[in-house]
Amino acid sequence: MKALVLSGGSGTRLRPFSHSMPKQLIPIVNKPVLEHVLGNIRELGVTEVGIIVGSWAAEIAEFVEDGSRLGVRVTYIPQEQPLGLAHCVSLARTFLGDDDFVMYLGDNMLPEGIAQAADGFRSRRPAAAVVVHEVADPRAFGVVELEPDGTVARLVEKPITPRSNLALIGVYFFTPAIHEAVASIKPSARGELEITDAIQWLVDNGAKVTADEYHGYWKDAGQATDILDCNERLLADLRPENLGEVDPSSQLGDRVRIGAGARIVRSRIDGPVVIGADTLVEDCHIGPNTSIGSGCTLRATRVRDSIVMDGAEISHGPGLRYSLIGRNAVIGTGMAGADCHSLVVGDHTRIRVAA
Repeated sequence: MKALVLSGGSGTRLRPFSHSMPKQLIPIVNKPVLEHVLGNIRELGVTEVGIIVGSWAAEIAEFVEDGSRLGVRVTYIPQEQPLGLAHCVSLARTFLGDDDFVMYLGDNMLPEGIAQAADGFRSRRPAAAVVVHEVADPRAFGVVELEPDGTVARLVEKPITPRSNLALIGVYFFTPAIHEAVASIKPSARGELEITDAIQWLVDNGAKVTADEYHGYWKDAGQATDILDCNERLLADLRPENLGEVDPSSQLGDRVRIGAGARIVRSRIDGPVVIGADTLVEDCHIGPNTSIGSGCTLRATRVRDSIVMDGAEISHGPGLRYSLIGRNAVIGTGMAGADCHSLVVGDHTRIRVAA
């Protein structure tokens, strides 16, 4: 089995971050979303990975390189225009050959992994298998309707009146039968080759298509609130570790992980919190549910329920809650005050926050 990871999206819902980095590289617990995705794929024993890349190809390749650091071998497949998920399959035809493959959207977080779905696909080997999840409002998703025996009867994209609450969540397993289906469909009204149309073509032509329900935590990391929610969920399982320096005046709570070269001075850290390598935290109160990247400087401030990315500086200001702070951003006020909520600061931005 091979893997096809789709990382060509522009991430417009994540502006201002999508102006300076691809959404697949947004860190959650100090690891980019794409690294979490590739980790789930590697756990299946799949090491041959094709990554569909668009305008952020250089940035993604700079992080992933040839994949060896992450335990996989990567082939980059450019997509010049976003013409649909099925179009991605057609672009990857040479890479995929006649192998079965898992297709995985590169901004989806499934911390419990997809091993159960992969095992079901390998044992039953239908023409295609989709991974679904119950949602409260299916109207915003591709919806799967099932036959009484559990096979897929119909797929409907964003139905006005859903007949099921099982939503597609961006993980698909295919045999080579999908290639004939992709070649047989036409672009949709929005000008894209839809993977739901290709799967429906398989169903309509008598091929077996199954659905595996994922019962764990799932987020499409497409908005700041989703990223912060996911960060909190993953921090709940954090194992404590201290590779840095903590002075006697500081207090560490449970589930705190401190990277090599980090220094904690006259500060209180309430876990779960992860602090990256070579970061300075001085006269601060941090946590819980906070991830601070590498090479940051935090002085005389409070941060909780937030993500602070690599190289950011925060000093002498009101506290931050439910905030997303970009790489090398600089935040300061020169005065203390009440907490700021839901602050989103892009990369390399300098701001003075008024309390």
